[in-house]
Amino acid sequence: MCGLLGLITPDGSARTHEARVLGAMGCQRHRGPDEVGTWVDGDMAFGFNRLSIIDIAHSHQPLRWGPPEQPDRYALVFNGEIYNYLELREELQREHGAVFATEGDGEPIVVAFHHWGPSAVRRLRGMFAFAIWDTVERSLFVARDPFGIKPLYMATGPGGTVFASEKKSVTELIDLVVVDTSLDTRALQHYVTLQYVPEDETLTRGVRRLESGCHATVTPGTEPVIQRYFEPTFPVVPVADGDAERRYDEIAAALEDSVAKHMRADVTVGSFLSGGIDSTAIAALARRHNENLLTFTTGFEREGYSEIDVAAESAAAIGVEHIVKVVSPEEFAAAIPEIIWYLDEPVADPALVPLYFVAREARKHVKVVLSGEGADELFGGYTIYKEPLSLAPFEKVPGGIRRALGRLSTRIPEGTRGKSLLHRGSMSLEDRYYGNARSFSDAQVEAVLRDYRPEWSHQDVTAPIYERSRGWDPVARMQHLDLFTWLRGDILVKADKVTMANSLELRVPFLDREVYEVASRLPHTEKVAHGTTKYALRKALERIVPAHVLHRKKLGFPVPTRHWLAGPELHDWAREHVAASGTDEFVDKAAVLRMLDEHRRGESDHSRRIWTMLCFMIWHGIFVEGRITPDIEQREYPVRL
Repeated sequence: MCGLLGLITPDGSARTHEARVLGAMGCQRHRGPDEVGTWVDGDMAFGFNRLSIIDIAHSHQPLRWGPPEQPDRYALVFNGEIYNYLELREELQREHGAVFATEGDGEPIVVAFHHWGPSAVRRLRGMFAFAIWDTVERSLFVARDPFGIKPLYMATGPGGTVFASEKKSVTELIDLVVVDTSLDTRALQHYVTLQYVPEDETLTRGVRRLESGCHATVTPGTEPVIQRYFEPTFPVVPVADGDAERRYDEIAAALEDSVAKHMRADVTVGSFLSGGIDSTAIAALARRHNENLLTFTTGFEREGYSEIDVAAESAAAIGVEHIVKVVSPEEFAAAIPEIIWYLDEPVADPALVPLYFVAREARKHVKVVLSGEGADELFGGYTIYKEPLSLAPFEKVPGGIRRALGRLSTRIPEGTRGKSLLHRGSMSLEDRYYGNARSFSDAQVEAVLRDYRPEWSHQDVTAPIYERSRGWDPVARMQHLDLFTWLRGDILVKADKVTMANSLELRVPFLDREVYEVASRLPHTEKVAHGTTKYALRKALERIVPAHVLHRKKLGFPVPTRHWLAGPELHDWAREHVAASGTDEFVDKAAVLRMLDEHRRGESDHSRRIWTMLCFMIWHGIFVEGRITPDIEQREYPVRL
């Protein structure tokens, strides 16, 4: 787990910018505090921050490799982990006589690329963002893992292309490539609607993200040529008698194998443990490889907003040592600017704050942690996935009548039982579902944004994704949408950014190629069934996790922002941030203050909406106004040129 940076110029001037590249590595040093290195070759300059996990004494980057006839042909910078690197090494040695100089998981990437070309990326089992410079072809190949676990930001202009693991490092060099750095109001509206900035957008017009499951080729003086190499699918699977137990066995076997490979490291590996089925399953399987496994959780002192007790119960049941971090309201508020600086872009998910604190606690004990992200998207774990069952009767109603029912629902008073069901039943799946974060109505978005455009709705983001899943069952379409929106826009962003803020590597065994292959073949009756979600996964885990965890209600890391924003803990803090914000060009601050007042009086729960606007205002105060300066710890580490 590391941080990479690259600058490709159109005129062979990369060497003149080596000092700038080295300087730009400073703002992502938390991603790799163990050492930093640079390498330059005419058109290409690489920078790299290393967090040493595998082959600690060697595998320095930028890494050079080449066949005997072309020594050092390639240079590689790589952020992530390749879990099948041992198997890849063996295959490359057996079939191609490949010679390796290190024992790490980065070298097999470049050797595989040499022998298999761009298709090599399909054979990698892991999380990654990497770049390979070919000194013979004078071309750059960059790729990102299938689900978007590891980030990669890019900016291309007349002065070339710059890319990095963090947007901050890109913006340090953005004047060299010459792009538009103004605030992207379209991306801002998407953020307010979704509570995260969807890929490939960022809030800076000239900076974009290479999307999950994509690779790109760049040559000096040209635009990146981007191709998608991975498209998750959930095909219709016929259900046959006697298949169920076989499917449960396949799930258990795939997950056991994934955890085993995710435990590969030359440092201590721990596990997050929230008390739910996903994290408990990962921890239970991890303990089979480390009987002294440490697990970590976090919570708050407020009753009903902590899984500390249930996590401790799960830890005792699987026999692991458990470490807890309790977060106070004062710690919570004080950490927000620092966390948003690490995020690069605002993500209005309060759960990232306790995650930041538990990561900081875990880093005192381990360098790597496992976590349960991705299980809900792959196995059908969100309660909203039940909705197609409750709305099924509406599908039989002619379109004209459904539209009339929708108009009728608008005349029913708020709070009336059945109003929401009638309204949502009148809509198509594409109209009504755009992910798990949807606290703003269109009217509320229009009220707070000065440059509101109705055409920049959620469908602006979701329509192309829905088009690719046409003909699938509704649950599969919702899963597919979440993989491209909520998972990579919120969950994986916060998982990567707040753990790496603490120089802690987070691994997600559910988001594994082999686990996905098994999950993708499940019929919808094995996802939402018998009154529960993740039905097949629960059945598969009966032999792995304690019985009392199997059907426990999912909580995650709940945060009492609803209470704190109405009370002395955060209300005045929030009001001060709104008043001081220089976002008047984009936001109607009076509308935000009205929401804050209504929330305090108990007239409406605006907590998620207020939090969304606060995160943007603090982001703007840091990155645009320069008014807020987070207290970021500066770490010293070795330099390799």
